[in-house]
Amino acid sequence: MPVLAGALAAAAVLSVFGSVRPRGAPIAGSVAELGRTPSAPGRRASRRRARQVEGEVPQLLDLLAAGSTAGLSAELSLRRAAEALRGPLGEDLRGVGLLADLGARWRDELDAYATATGSVDLRRTMAVLQRTESLGASLADATRELAATVRQARRAATLERARTAPVKMLFPLVFLILPAFLLLTVVPVLLTTVRSIR
Repeated sequence: MPVLAGALAAAAVLSVFGSVRPRGAPIAGSVAELGRTPSAPGRRASRRRARQVEGEVPQLLDLLAAGSTAGLSAELSLRRAAEALRGPLGEDLRGVGLLADLGARWRDELDAYATATGSVDLRRTMAVLQRTESLGASLADATRELAATVRQARRAATLERARTAPVKMLFPLVFLILPAFLLLTVVPVLLTTVRSIR
């Protein structure tokens, strides 16, 4: 009888943690799905999600700075920022918080998540979080400075893409648009001229 009761208790615990873990495991879920979906739609969805995560990093930094200015610790600032974010980054960070509630070290989970996403800005953000917590430095100043750096780098990248756009347009212009233009304009004139000469 005690064995049966123990087995039932273990099953209940596994069912509870089994239902909780997937909700809070985008670290192992969303990132692992990237490697398990070789199809083209899966790869496109993975890239789209990665771009969304990357786009939310400056907002995350602003929220961390606001939380630190309000007197919150690094972990609490991260939790409040995760609650405020509405995209995939917020979902993943809420998953990190849930894993920390279950006993995992939140810094280790952040390291694993930032490494799995492959986002350089996100890894720098997590490094700032850990450094300020371990050294007692100002999280608000560090995150504001990093947010300014990230935004400046992204503006520079956008300008660089804008400068290279004419070069990228040269190939379709020369090999696709120009032949079609010649075919529709010059060739009929030449044919008419040849027929008139005959």
